Amino acid sequence: MINNDVLRRVRFALALKDQTMLDIFALSDVVVTREELLHWLKKDNEPDFVNLGDKRLAQFLDGLIIFRRGKQENPPQVVKKAEPLSNNIILKKLRIALEFKEEDMLNTLKLADFELSKGELSAFFRQKGHKHHRECGDQILRNFLQGLTIHFRSQDI
Repeated sequence: MINNDVLRRVRFALALKDQTMLDIFALSDVVVTREELLHWLKKDNEPDFVNLGDKRLAQFLDGLIIFRRGKQENPPQVVKKAEPLSNNIILKKLRIALEFKEEDMLNTLKLADFELSKGELSAFFRQKGHKHHRECGDQILRNFLQGLTIHFRSQDI
């Protein structure tokens, strides 16, 4: 899935304003201008569209975790090599930020009329080398984001 689509859909689902988005980026120690943000939020067929890189989306999702859950007092000192941002990682970061349990994830997918078993869901969160690891496809991520929109936006009505 295109990173810009993920950013737009998360913004819409959680009803985040421009300033809130900038604040979320700032929580992960990134300075983003409103102009940059507006270019990322454009659709790919619009003029002035700028592709959102993996690093920036990961920083936004990390900031979203801090925004929703608060900053850790003593964060673990984990040094990881940079890996490309996959749908699995995006799904995992959203799960952490929203403090969703397995049932919450399945119910969110169900809101978008997408059925998934617990085993299929847990396969997305396994380590890459694990024999039951499965790559999260665009359709699953898209349906999860659609379910998030239904979940959070239906509360506004």
